[in-house]
Amino acid sequence: MTGTLPLDGMRVVELSSFVATPLGGMTLAQLGADVIRVDQVGGGPDIDRWPLAPSGRSLYWAGLNKGKRSVTVDLRSPEGREVVAALVAESGIVLTNAPLREGLTYDELKASRPDLIHVQLQGTRDGGNAVDYTVNAAMGFPGITGPSGAPVNHALPAWDVACGLYMAIGLLAAERHRLRTGEGQSLRVALQDVALATAGNLGYLAEAQLGEPRQRLGNHLFGDFGRDFPTADGRVMVAVLTPRHWRDLVEATGLSEVSAALERALGADFRRAGDRFTYREALGGILAPWFASRTCAQVEDGLQNTSVLWSRYRDFAEVAATLPDEPLMGELNQPGIGSHLAPGSPLRLADTSL
Repeated sequence: MTGTLPLDGMRVVELSSFVATPLGGMTLAQLGADVIRVDQVGGGPDIDRWPLAPSGRSLYWAGLNKGKRSVTVDLRSPEGREVVAALVAESGIVLTNAPLREGLTYDELKASRPDLIHVQLQGTRDGGNAVDYTVNAAMGFPGITGPSGAPVNHALPAWDVACGLYMAIGLLAAERHRLRTGEGQSLRVALQDVALATAGNLGYLAEAQLGEPRQRLGNHLFGDFGRDFPTADGRVMVAVLTPRHWRDLVEATGLSEVSAALERALGADFRRAGDRFTYREALGGILAPWFASRTCAQVEDGLQNTSVLWSRYRDFAEVAATLPDEPLMGELNQPGIGSHLAPGSPLRLADTSL
């Protein structure tokens, strides 16, 4: 790393498990904070979570705790909790999704550190239990994911990821408030609230309130033209978001005249996103033969130097094969796991390497 990191001098005590809170702590650590993860002796509930390295150590745990220091104490004993309370009194910041044990509640910790910043992750706003998968089901997203049929869960724990970032943002906002006023903060972030806010901000809930709930589209892009196409040796995803994208796509595929004739026949204007979405099946029909008759390499040749947004579908093994040339990745030698390439922070600061 070069230069002083933005959060140098900040110390955070993290009592956590699973995804959201560890990710929030790792985000702060990558920006320079001294993050101390505290676990029960023998490891927390996520210590053996899959995927695992050949040694049996958790790649998941290692991936979400890079750049932190680790402390184990007997959290079930008063003496162990006193050790944690002393760490908190020194650091002044707690990031947690752990149960509120005696001696480690906000009010008890604040007694020793009046300007304490305490960020607590909850499942629901009232403190009820919930995880990414149950929150996702409750919000309705599986009902519009995938083709018709049963609900489809997404593979990415999106609400955990979003919640972890909200926790980091909230912590930084509270720290700025403390710098200005000298006052601490108790913050609560509910996984369910993050999902609900996102569904509302993106218009899903307004649609339903106005009587037009979102329908399943499979791999089609909502509100414009976008879909997957089989090629001679794989599959590609194509997305159109502007009139220029559409113009470049039909020109590159030699379908400008066909597209214009279809516009006239339908009384449509494919410069408009709504018309491209409404007639997506017809547009896909004229484009599909072009993709089907070409390899992915030939598709790349045909679409390069255009504004068209597209990508070949890859699996994780294919992505992993490209990592040696990826600037985001760096060599990490993790005890019990060995040497492998792992990502740094995706944030890029002009004068600082993260």
